[in-house]
Amino acid sequence: MTIRFACKEDCVEIAEIYNHAVLHTAAIWNDKTVDVDNRIAWFEARQMVGYPVLVSEENGAITGYASFGDWRAFEGFRHTVEHSVYVHPDHQGKGLGQALMIELISEAKRIGKHVMVAGIEAQNQASIHLHQKLGFTITAQMPQVGTKFGRWLDLTFMQLQLDDRREPDALP
Repeated sequence: MTIRFACKEDCVEIAEIYNHAVLHTAAIWNDKTVDVDNRIAWFEARQMVGYPVLVSEENGAITGYASFGDWRAFEGFRHTVEHSVYVHPDHQGKGLGQALMIELISEAKRIGKHVMVAGIEAQNQASIHLHQKLGFTITAQMPQVGTKFGRWLDLTFMQLQLDDRREPDALP
């Protein structure tokens, strides 16, 4: 298994992984699947602002992907990103999520981000545990802020401080 920066051609498999999560999990709070053009636009938007899209690959097949984007669109949040990591269902439980997260955290530090945020469906104990293992702490529990599959969803917010700078515009 290797982890590398994604290319536009990977968006076909990224869309498949994304759509599986939409249809079968509460990890993505959307009800509709996306097409490849949607994932290409998403990929290009990340590239345009200098944010990575990473993929894990095994024997030429994409087994997972990870990225981050702005946490909120206001300038005051410019040092904070929110990430997402998804692993193909046939490759879950092999440590790919952790490997992708470690690389993603490294990339966030490299470009000078200060905090990484995770928004996790509160019943997803595997994801919460993985994040805790990587140093994330739970900072908020928000009951019934979402819905999917005919039920209310609770949101757990977690965050990881990426550096120890004391002033926002100091170099990390």
